[in-house]
Amino acid sequence: MRLFYDEHITAGAKTHVLSEEESKHIVRVLRMEKGDQLGLLNGKGGFFTCEISEAHPKKCALNVISNEQSEPLGHEIHIAVGPTKQMERIEWFIEKATEIGITEISLIDCDNGERAKVNMDRLVKKAVSAMKQSHGRFLPKINQLQKLTDFIAKHPNGLIAHCYEEEKNDFNKVFTSVNCPILIGPEGDFSTQEVEKAVQHGYKAISLGPNRLRTETAALYACMQAKLLIP
Repeated sequence: MRLFYDEHITAGAKTHVLSEEESKHIVRVLRMEKGDQLGLLNGKGGFFTCEISEAHPKKCALNVISNEQSEPLGHEIHIAVGPTKQMERIEWFIEKATEIGITEISLIDCDNGERAKVNMDRLVKKAVSAMKQSHGRFLPKINQLQKLTDFIAKHPNGLIAHCYEEEKNDFNKVFTSVNCPILIGPEGDFSTQEVEKAVQHGYKAISLGPNRLRTETAALYACMQAKLLIP
């Protein structure tokens, strides 16, 4: 069954009209017709089995045959990462992290960052595509680019991965599944001032192994480590 996404469909819906973008894809590109069935995800735990009642390329109408609602997640995997100069690398991270089950992604503007703007629509589309491909039920929240100082003031306490020589904590011993964002720096790493600021706000330095990792690799590694620790 082909899967599609619409955040606006709710648990009690009996009928639904898709957006023009999804309608065009279904009717014009995929040539689906009245009576064909499809699956619809809302990114909030809902899975709806639907049947096309009107194959209109601008407002494809559906009858909801059945729906399943997954229980809200009781954990968080929140990675805050400095976007790379080549956005394809962050897009790759978002795609793979969504498949693994990340719940929130924040983009942080750091002293050594090389990107002041990001195309949020494109990043969300990457996450939606990955959710559909992996048959996930929850779409991660992706937050706008913000200053690191603003982020740590809003989210005190967490973990920070950096490349400076100092004693660091074992990830497995300090990660908690709620209110524990993980900071991953840009390609030039965090500045010493940023590390000090984070520590002042309750962040603990962590090790991601002996090798120096690229930004997107470190972010995905941290996501996978967190996922393995969640029951």
